[in-house]
Amino acid sequence: MLRRSTLAATGGMRALAVANAAGAALSMASAVVGLLSPELALPGTAEQAGPLTGLYVQAYVARALPLGAALLHQLLVSRTGRGLAPLLLVAGAVQAGDAAIGLAAHNPGMAAGGTVLAVLHLGLAARLARTAAARTADPATA
Repeated sequence: MLRRSTLAATGGMRALAVANAAGAALSMASAVVGLLSPELALPGTAEQAGPLTGLYVQAYVARALPLGAALLHQLLVSRTGRGLAPLLLVAGAVQAGDAAIGLAAHNPGMAAGGTVLAVLHLGLAARLARTAAARTADPATA
């Protein structure tokens, strides 16, 4: 699963990676639930949200599923881990955007979920950057 070459074997790094994988899976599941039943993802009913609700839910799913799948692949399958940090930055920015939309739409679940996932994704990206910088500064630890 989480390979030593991809992520340092420290407990904190492994816990962050597992939390990020769980968050990516949860985000993907949330997108599918929203596609199947928009009223579960939106306050009120789909009809109250307007006729374009289906279109926007489909657009959300079109980005959430591939991004989540790529992130899960990098966290759980990839042998090199190359590309994980930039992918985490993109995923973190997307979740921060979701949190902002949730705040603006008065959707506390979306705001809280987006905030937590943004912190997780960006936190692991920062941790990976610090680890890479330490390895560069001291090649003996690589």
